Amino acid sequence: MADTVLHQDESTFVATPVDFIRRFVWKIAIATLLLMAVGSATRVMNAGLACPDWPLCYGQLVPSQQMNLQVFLEWFHRLDAALIGVSAIALVGISWWYRRQSPPWLLWASAFALFLIIFQGILGGLTVTELLRFDIVTAHLGAALLFFTTLIVIGVALLPYEATGTVGNLAWVSLSAAILVYVQCLLGGLVASRWALHQCFGASQLCAVMNSHIAGVVPPTLATLAVVILTWRTPAVHSTVRLLANSAGVLLLCQIALGVATFRLHLQVEPLTVTHQAVGAALLGSLVALTVLTWRDVLSTRRLQRSPA
Repeated sequence: MADTVLHQDESTFVATPVDFIRRFVWKIAIATLLLMAVGSATRVMNAGLACPDWPLCYGQLVPSQQMNLQVFLEWFHRLDAALIGVSAIALVGISWWYRRQSPPWLLWASAFALFLIIFQGILGGLTVTELLRFDIVTAHLGAALLFFTTLIVIGVALLPYEATGTVGNLAWVSLSAAILVYVQCLLGGLVASRWALHQCFGASQLCAVMNSHIAGVVPPTLATLAVVILTWRTPAVHSTVRLLANSAGVLLLCQIALGVATFRLHLQVEPLTVTHQAVGAALLGSLVALTVLTWRDVLSTRRLQRSPA
């Protein structure tokens, strides 16, 4: 399906339903990235239980009398999550409305995204009612990252893209890198939810958890570097793939630097810790986007090879 319809007046473009849905999905993805950053800020500012009840805060939609920085962070985190949930419902509705003009998989992918955000909301409630139990908090982050990557997959799959047939093994390498980065993000969430870094510095407790996150840096780093190197060694690769690979390389370097700084400063600089998690999510998103494009290239090339001359 063409991305836009060009009328006789070349200065006038009419967006198709697919174009509209793709832009809507990207907006939700950006909002989700910001939501995860706010969630990280809520944790590092010890505001996870600033609202002692759920889904309301002190029994109110807007707890004006109790409002302070910690209460605001937790309240705003819930508000942002609710707005994203409404957006996910709208995405399913729009996908169903334009189902005849859209790819057949879009409605199912949108429904899966809605399922993830509902599951994420349930986990969010349990983090409060179960008093920030570490396994629930970690699962909360994992579900958020899955929802974010699902949106990335939908958005990139709807992009106009012309296969070059040159990606080779890059599709498998980028997929491996994305999976490894996701696991590393979960390890980071486990370290944060158990306050393992603080405990290890203070009393040599939970050092194994912290060290697993430190050692876990190696596999995703090597895999991401392999993605960058393979892209550089493939001159005919699509320009968008090259841009995503370069972005992943830059984000990887930033993430390593932020991780070292966070460790050396003993988590004393809250904005640094929040940025560390946000950059990790952005790195995951760039690798997922690259993976989708390279697999589109592979599948398109295979179809061309199987089609009769």
